[in-house]
Amino acid sequence: MCGFLVEYCFQDQDLSKDSSFEVLLAMSKRRGPDHTDVQSGTFYKLGFNRLSILDLSEKGNQPIYSPCERYHVVYNGEVYNFKELSQEFNLQDLRSTSDTEVIVQLFDKIGIVETLNKLNGMFAISVIDVVDETLYMARDFAGIKPFYYGFTTYGLVGASQFDQIFKHEWFKNDLHLRPEIMKEYFAFGYQQAPNTIYRGIFQLNPGELLKFDRNGKSERIYLTNFSLENDNGIDQNIESVQKPIKKALKSAINRQLRSDVPLATFLSGGIDSPLITAIASETRHDLNAFTVSVKNERLNEVEDASNYASHLGIKHIIKEFNEDDLFSTIDQHFDGLPEPFGDYSSIPTYLISKMARKKHTVMLSGDGGDELFFGYPRMLDALNKRNWFKVPFVIRKLLIPLLIRLKLVGSWAPYHHKSIGEYIRSKHCHISTSKLNEIFPQTSFSEDCRKLYTFNLPFTKRNLLEWMRYCEFQGHLQRVLTKVDRMSMANSLEVRIPFLDGEIMNLIKTHVPEEFDENEHLKFILKELMSEYYPKSIVQNKKKGFSVPINDWLRNELKPDLTNLVLNSPIYGEEYMNVNAIKNHVKAFIHGEHHSGWGVWIIYAWQKWAFKNNFLVYEDFS
Repeated sequence: MCGFLVEYCFQDQDLSKDSSFEVLLAMSKRRGPDHTDVQSGTFYKLGFNRLSILDLSEKGNQPIYSPCERYHVVYNGEVYNFKELSQEFNLQDLRSTSDTEVIVQLFDKIGIVETLNKLNGMFAISVIDVVDETLYMARDFAGIKPFYYGFTTYGLVGASQFDQIFKHEWFKNDLHLRPEIMKEYFAFGYQQAPNTIYRGIFQLNPGELLKFDRNGKSERIYLTNFSLENDNGIDQNIESVQKPIKKALKSAINRQLRSDVPLATFLSGGIDSPLITAIASETRHDLNAFTVSVKNERLNEVEDASNYASHLGIKHIIKEFNEDDLFSTIDQHFDGLPEPFGDYSSIPTYLISKMARKKHTVMLSGDGGDELFFGYPRMLDALNKRNWFKVPFVIRKLLIPLLIRLKLVGSWAPYHHKSIGEYIRSKHCHISTSKLNEIFPQTSFSEDCRKLYTFNLPFTKRNLLEWMRYCEFQGHLQRVLTKVDRMSMANSLEVRIPFLDGEIMNLIKTHVPEEFDENEHLKFILKELMSEYYPKSIVQNKKKGFSVPINDWLRNELKPDLTNLVLNSPIYGEEYMNVNAIKNHVKAFIHGEHHSGWGVWIIYAWQKWAFKNNFLVYEDFS
């Protein structure tokens, strides 16, 4: 894991000053504290901060060039199948044992696009072709690693962090907010790719490759990606898909155990991380498992995790923290967020990462299991309501209130949402649609967002399940990945995610559960795999999860700061908003008139980020 900065100027334009470039590069130093270097040409600059994971010697440093010296590269992430690729293409005279060396050798041997399509891992990569004077930028198919880029008349800037773009001299004096993306931030709590809140600054989509020449001409190529397309048909038979998934998961974990620095797994209750830990322990007998203990018994998973670790016979590291520890971490956690981000679960994620980093540099995580294996009750909920959405909205709007009064249907009947896509989108939002429309009365969601939450396939159970998984992957999971990346990297910790391995992703597209009507069917395949590693007596199907008392904090300890930043200050971008709607929403929460603490936190985090980056000037009105 690392941080990079790339500058590429168009014809007849000049690069920025070296000193300015180095200041921006230093902003991602926590992503890569072990080594920093810059390489420059007449039309480009490549900067890199390294976190050493494979080949700890200086031979693993970047920027790096290919053996023929045509391709100059900076790359953040890990490619897990680099050894297999080295053998497949009989690569000789490798200069290091790092995955980066294999990548640049393959660029020479089979070309950039062909190489990128063969990579299995998490990556954000920039390549300068010094012969054609072109720039390539690519991001892994799951979107695990961030890639921001800005496009202007001067050229392009690419980076691991959003703030490295908007603070660059080509952009900082000409920033223009995009109200539709602001609305999406207030809805979902993060910036959905490919957009950001500023015009001219974007994110690469998962699985996307962009090529630019010095005239500003671009070419967009999509690499292997998770899509609704399935050329092989759907295999609905559990038995026939379970063994291949187990095999793929074992292969993925074995690849991701490759490391020259200390590695462990996160271990909680539930299913996902215990399954990852069990499979990892088969290969690495000295494996450590890491669990956080909290004093709230309702949320504490130590007993469940200890049962798993004891059964596997592995070393179990338990770290305890309380609400005071979490609260004292808030400002540090905001320092680790280069972009506006409104998921308050990032606070415990920051603290967990900080604790894990004391003994380990690499951790395996169970993220992705819910999204790919149908683990969210909301997916089941939408499926069970699907027939209602076949009824035209106008009729539903008239009919369902009457049926509710007659007690023929429950109050859950979906008559507020015009379509099932709007219904699913509402499940991902943390401020209600009506309140969002009040805050942004003249602004719609972006075309990309509307497209994501539009279900336009034949209304079958199979199509609906596939589409919901796609929405969870492209919508909710991307927020989770943003959280994990930013909070782990703020502590110079690499987190690997076996469920998002390319082999698993390609395989899972062939499976939609035949039975998916009850809670017991959620993540059925993973539950079956768990039974192969643990006795039923210790398996906990429901993860407790740990959270923070966000409502209490915002109404008590954080109330003075919330009041100053939101109620007594200008709102950043208020020219695009109904400011009274925002402030009244926050006031109503403080007075206990509603309990949507997450939505208030999103507003608070927006203001925190704006003040931190000097878009607003803080005054203490307390």
